[in-house]
Amino acid sequence: MALKQCYNRGCGKEYDPRKNLDDCIFHPGAPYFHDAYKGWTCCQNKSTDFTTFLNMKGCTQGKHSNVKPIEPEKITGNLTKEDSPEVVEVRAPIAEALPRPSFTTAMKRLTPTVAGSLKDQLKQMEKIAVNGDSACKEVRIGESCKNNGCKNTYQGEDVEYNNCKYHPGIPVFHEGLKYWSCCERKTTEFQQFLDQEGCAIGTCAWVREDGKEGVVNCRYDWHQTATHVTVAIYAKKYDPNVSYVELNPIRLKAHLFFPQEKGSFNLDIELKGLVTVEESSCGMYGTKTEIKMKKAESGSWQKLEVPRVIQEEVKKEEIIVEDTNSKVDALDLDDLDLTPQRYELSNDARTSKYM
Repeated sequence: MALKQCYNRGCGKEYDPRKNLDDCIFHPGAPYFHDAYKGWTCCQNKSTDFTTFLNMKGCTQGKHSNVKPIEPEKITGNLTKEDSPEVVEVRAPIAEALPRPSFTTAMKRLTPTVAGSLKDQLKQMEKIAVNGDSACKEVRIGESCKNNGCKNTYQGEDVEYNNCKYHPGIPVFHEGLKYWSCCERKTTEFQQFLDQEGCAIGTCAWVREDGKEGVVNCRYDWHQTATHVTVAIYAKKYDPNVSYVELNPIRLKAHLFFPQEKGSFNLDIELKGLVTVEESSCGMYGTKTEIKMKKAESGSWQKLEVPRVIQEEVKKEEIIVEDTNSKVDALDLDDLDLTPQRYELSNDARTSKYM
């Protein structure tokens, strides 16, 4: 009788069915693979080498079998632990974006928290104003010209200052645009606004006249956390009683007034994200003004502000077309006498030849 193949795991020998004794050494369990180890569920033998795993001697002795064992569905994983139910992670649904309000939505003025250091600076400035300190009226070397837009500095009495290029108008900040009322060169960047060359030429002014307000350049920065966006405007010796900060869900407007310079810093930007005005706050300190805005939506802002599109006003010239037909009298050919006429010479023009 032909020999048959034994399909017991770990045996693989041929045997005679008539002489099938208990001489088959095999693994009754199933193979498993876990953490680079390869072994059998029926014994503790395991190895990281696949060849060693295949050559492992069986742990049970019995009869040979030509029936193929049922292959296990899962041969990976830690078999020493009980099967745990499959955990299905369900993420929270992504919330829909909130509607973005208009840029011109009504703004709320924040009530600032004024630090003691800023109050001390204000008292010092008030003392100087009351005492009429003459030293503050003296023009010092290096003093900048108080005319808006001029970059000249005071170098002494021997230098002429008739080449002052300045803006005689006032600064205008409207809907994110910044420009001077005298020349109306509009821009959205504050630094470009400050760098605009003056449109008029005159004499430098080293002391600002009363009633006139100039522009003060201040640096500002921002940072964010998971819940808030904070804007810091770095400034000293500004008046907290005149300065203010206004806010709406997408717009931030700040005005800082400097009594000694008789000028102000203005910031008017459209925010990248939405904020909750009621949960926002403002603090005025000796070295900066800090605006802390509560995010209305979760997520990170890529930048602070949204550049606004400059809409140039195009003035269309009306071309007046004169109606030349109304200036030409109508001519009717029927009114013309086109019959041939005979003309005769007068008596004075005739000669004796024709008489």
